[in-house]
Amino acid sequence: MTPPIPARKPRDVSLHGETRIDDWHWLRERDDPEVIAHLHAENAHTAAWFAPLQGLKTRLYDEMLARIQEDDDDVPWRKNGWWHWSRTFKGRQYETWLRRRDEPGGVEEVMLDLNALAQDKPFLQLGALEVSPDARLLAYALDENGSLDYTLRVRDLATGQDLPLAIEKTEGAAWGNDSRTLYYLSKDEARRTHRVWRHRLGADAPDELLFEEHDELFWLDLGKTRDDRYVVVSSASKDTTELQVIDADDPAAAPRIVLPRRDGIEMSLDHRHGRFFLLVNDTGRNFRLVETSAQQSSLADAHEWIAHRDDVMLEDVDLFERWMVVQERDRGVQKLRVFELVTGRDWHIAFDETVYAAGGEINEEFASDVYRVGYTSMVTPHSVYDIDMRTGERTLKKRQAVLGGYDPALYDSTQIMARADDGTEVPVSLVWRRDLRQGRPQPLLMYGYGAYGIPTDPYFSSSRLSLLDRGVVFAIAHVRGGGDRGRLWYDEGKLAKKANSFADFVACAQALVDTGWTTPQQLIVEGGSAGGLLVAAAANLRPELFLAVVAEVPFVDVINTMLDESLPLTVGEFLEWGNPKRREDYETMRRYSPYDNLRVAAYPAFYLRAGLHDSQVPYWEAAKYAARLRTLKTDDRPVLLSVNMDAGHGGASGRYDALAERAEVLAFMLAQWRLA
Repeated sequence: MTPPIPARKPRDVSLHGETRIDDWHWLRERDDPEVIAHLHAENAHTAAWFAPLQGLKTRLYDEMLARIQEDDDDVPWRKNGWWHWSRTFKGRQYETWLRRRDEPGGVEEVMLDLNALAQDKPFLQLGALEVSPDARLLAYALDENGSLDYTLRVRDLATGQDLPLAIEKTEGAAWGNDSRTLYYLSKDEARRTHRVWRHRLGADAPDELLFEEHDELFWLDLGKTRDDRYVVVSSASKDTTELQVIDADDPAAAPRIVLPRRDGIEMSLDHRHGRFFLLVNDTGRNFRLVETSAQQSSLADAHEWIAHRDDVMLEDVDLFERWMVVQERDRGVQKLRVFELVTGRDWHIAFDETVYAAGGEINEEFASDVYRVGYTSMVTPHSVYDIDMRTGERTLKKRQAVLGGYDPALYDSTQIMARADDGTEVPVSLVWRRDLRQGRPQPLLMYGYGAYGIPTDPYFSSSRLSLLDRGVVFAIAHVRGGGDRGRLWYDEGKLAKKANSFADFVACAQALVDTGWTTPQQLIVEGGSAGGLLVAAAANLRPELFLAVVAEVPFVDVINTMLDESLPLTVGEFLEWGNPKRREDYETMRRYSPYDNLRVAAYPAFYLRAGLHDSQVPYWEAAKYAARLRTLKTDDRPVLLSVNMDAGHGGASGRYDALAERAEVLAFMLAQWRLA
């Protein structure tokens, strides 16, 4: 099968004295019929390649679906005298959101049925979902094409009808305590959240602009303290935060700054009894926890609850009337530390495994003595526990159902260390099926992300069982650039040190080969978004080390994208990747940008996936990469591109559609391993 060959239309993109010609720059013109025709041709080519695997795709879909409890309820959570939860129904793509009064005989009510709202729409994604304090109104926001442009609406929960209000291109929502005042964010042309507005229901006056962030490095976020005392406006770049609060009891209150903005200082807050509890990194990158006056906040005389430590990062704080739970990352291990605020007594919540992921779930009630925790591992399905903070008693509320007789005892997991070229030890988490581990190299899938300080913690996946049960080993490479080992781990894999992420990923792959887990002829790697950059850059460094690469919505055209300040993420991302208009940053990017570093060589098989409406990593990055790679590779391994013409960064929005997409990815992998 011959792949589509887009025309070469050379464009000079030279910079800093280096000649660079981009033959496929024109593929970014989404409104050009020739571009759309090419994307359809790519999809047709991919469909033809998969045609012989249709039976395998169907089997994979069916077996993954058979493990899912299709009729299912989330664990309800309580707020303002009501229980709230979501439910899925067999055959329906989306959740239905429900509630009932916390009283004997409370009747179940439908707040929002996404399936009804999704009728005749190929895509639907829920953003904000906020019930008013008096429980009469629901503010909700929907994105209908995957571009992250949300339209905010308000529903009367008594009648089920929406008010005559539709505010476009918004993000976030928070209620004032009068249940008539609604705060929200709007976006600029680059989809940056930059303005905070106040809307008064029923008022004839236009919405009031409360604050505008003019610095393009900063994005706004909106929330509320757990005690409902303040609306919190966070203005944050990649390395600096400014916090403003609005009195939620006063519908005319103006925002006020908690602490003046200081370059390089990040923070977050919650409130209790007239005091702000702040996570702040003013004395070290891994943050400390302090308490200060809410009216006259100061770090100079703040009470320090937890000092900065080089080997333990403070990731989050859940503050309650009588308790506080601090999420710590101790040399890569997540720990939940409970404080009794009156006595200062503290203890850690115990977990049963050594390699796991745990964190707070929805904990809406400020006066609660119960802390809800989510827990998972490579072999333990997602589990929800309630922790009685008075006694430490742990109650399992729900564990993700895995139908078909899943037995965790059939599987095993571990974590090993790879050694990077500079001597850094990089963790690799592994899971496999015990009876299929024969002490010899096996097919292995290694996943990685490694950016923005976001950790890739060990997690359970029921769809992954379709690989493990066929003798495949799964691995996660916890490379620098992610937050897997704290903020310093992140710092060592960004900007001028970004190459460490790619070197770490290659080192992890090599370690898995050297220790007998797999061979280059059996090793497939996968990553999405910044993880797509990771796997593509690794393939340029060591193409012979990998059998195949799956790159989903991959950030591979780094220089050209970071030169275009009209794109949503470009300016704000200068602090993550650099600004190529600066020679030093350009030279760093030039050394690793996957599109620019493709060369004549034998490459692994590639399966690239993109979304036409993706506002975070535009479809053209994958399209251009596929076109250029095909002109340079010297082997006959396939290069496939699939573009979802109805979706954005996250792929299909419906759960059955998303499962079908995953079945296709797994079919590609199994075909490369010759396990089809």
